[in-house]
Amino acid sequence: MNEETFNLSIRKFLKMVGVKSQREIEQAVARAIEARKVGATDALPATMRLSIGKLDLDVTFDGEIRLG
Repeated sequence: MNEETFNLSIRKFLKMVGVKSQREIEQAVARAIEARKVGATDALPATMRLSIGKLDLDVTFDGEIRLG
């Protein structure tokens, strides 16, 4: 295994996930505020799942996104 290739590949994947996830969250929050489903100061519980089938990896990360 080439450590440099491996690390760069992980970083590229995580960057893509981070950017796309942030965009999706921002759009969903804007829609929810407009529809009055959430308030501008709410805290939103969030869960992220990482799964890699060939590695039998299935990990869940829990957190919170605060709007205000």
